[in-house]
Amino acid sequence: MSTRRTIAVVVLVPLLAALALWAFAWPAARTAPRDLPLGVAGPTAATAQTEKQLRQHEGAFEIHHYADEAAARTAIEDRTVYGAVVVTAQGPELLTASAASPVVAQLLQQAMGRQAAASGTEVRTVDVVPAPASDPRGATLSSSVLPLALAGIIAGAMVTLHGLRGFRAVTALVVSAALVGVLAAALAHSWLDVLTGNWWAEAGTFALSSLAVSAAVAGLAALVGPAGIGVVALLVMFLGNPFSGAASAPQLLPDPVGTIGQWLPPGASATLLRSVSFFDGATAAGPVLTLTWWAALGLGAVILGSALKARAKGARPATTERELTSVG
Repeated sequence: MSTRRTIAVVVLVPLLAALALWAFAWPAARTAPRDLPLGVAGPTAATAQTEKQLRQHEGAFEIHHYADEAAARTAIEDRTVYGAVVVTAQGPELLTASAASPVVAQLLQQAMGRQAAASGTEVRTVDVVPAPASDPRGATLSSSVLPLALAGIIAGAMVTLHGLRGFRAVTALVVSAALVGVLAAALAHSWLDVLTGNWWAEAGTFALSSLAVSAAVAGLAALVGPAGIGVVALLVMFLGNPFSGAASAPQLLPDPVGTIGQWLPPGASATLLRSVSFFDGATAAGPVLTLTWWAALGLGAVILGSALKARAKGARPATTERELTSVG
């Protein structure tokens, strides 16, 4: 038995290390724009050359055309595009939104800067939705993904290991997530001042993000046993976290990593937090639905697992009684 355990450790640890390196290093090493939504504003005749230059980066940008600068600004504020190139009589103007992604804003500035240098013109840059001055690189928001995932995993594991079942387990998970939301909003918004949206919307985002993970952990564990804790933990930590695009943007990750990441709680959490904090909830419906499904299915699994165990436990004495009666 000891030999088998030794072999299992020797083999399992390198496999987990390789999985972690692949999950975290591969997306980071392949970061590049892939169908990144970008606007071009101005009369069609004036923007034709700009669009042609952008389309030379094959597969990099998804071009949206707007009549004027005002329409382009609205599209950025609605999170339809990450930025826009406005063609004016004075020269091109670049609109960015560092609050949506500082990495994308910098990438657009570099791309337009190279094109302007080649044509001998200058590009004026305007940050339409800037990141907070206290967190210009968005480091605090992106780093919140891991603590929320850990909080959810710990809450789900504690509910499971302490033997809480049914509605008692559901109550513990919901109350725990609510407290996580309040504390996280107090730290990020009230103390660090790195979030600028509605306080209660941000607290609700933190709470729902934590509940999505904790409910999934407890729910799967209720159905398959404690092994469910490890399964969800691996899924969230090794795939959800590196595939979230929180530090850059989902459209900068390799296909289909960016899409998969938005189906998992960390990616949906990061997208939702940006929306409610900096964009008045624009495009929040998708990530809210994703997190709600995770939470609802997890809590449903907790109730179902408890009911199945109660039924199995209630069936044992009856079977034993019938067996004893027949023997007598």
